[in-house]
Amino acid sequence: MDVRDGRVVKGVNFAGLKDVDDPVTLARFYNEQGADELVFYDITASAEGRGLFTDILKGVASEVFIPLTVGGGINEVSDFERVLNCGADKVSVNSGAIRRPQLIEEGAKRYGSQCVVLSVDIRRVGDQWHVFAKGGREDTGLEALEWIRQGEQLGAGELVLNSMDTDGVKQGFDLELLQAVSEITALPIVASGGAGNSQDFIDLFQLPKIEAGLAASIFHYGEVKIPDLKQELLAANIPVRIV
Repeated sequence: MDVRDGRVVKGVNFAGLKDVDDPVTLARFYNEQGADELVFYDITASAEGRGLFTDILKGVASEVFIPLTVGGGINEVSDFERVLNCGADKVSVNSGAIRRPQLIEEGAKRYGSQCVVLSVDIRRVGDQWHVFAKGGREDTGLEALEWIRQGEQLGAGELVLNSMDTDGVKQGFDLELLQAVSEITALPIVASGGAGNSQDFIDLFQLPKIEAGLAASIFHYGEVKIPDLKQELLAANIPVRIV
């Protein structure tokens, strides 16, 4: 769930954001639908230089009884404590870690690597994959695979790979990018960006080290229902949790 100004929004290639729903209502729905995990991003917190919407986060956490990963405006270890106290299970770092990589190490030492999720917004630039910051607004010039290696060394326990090239396009996950990352890291990978139908998830889970597929549009607009997707994954011999 990408949240801006207190509302869930969704765009294409990180642009053209449209209003979807109230985050607390949507969180309740996904909890009831059998989602395995919820990822909550306050997508303008870093760009606007403010803290994350803690009041909305508390409302979301009160409705969710599955793991909740939270990101947006995480710049100091004190931000970890703030969102964990609001009900988050894991903390996603992105722009704050790019500015100061030691944030990953500090968070891992205090709360454990299992709590630190390195979220990376990636777009192809020429023949490289670059890391973008501030909700995809700023090309950092960092080469994505090198940044992921560094994040793992500093203590991140999980990766969320957000492909800006496939985001919202609904033509499938960025399998080339995901394969390249899986070859250079031992961390579990959550794939994000591009899911358009159930087959896209089946294709995704043929890759090694992919622990989860993250999607927004197809679930927000009811194009794919989580219980139906899980049954199709099960039929394809992919292990899933059936509620």
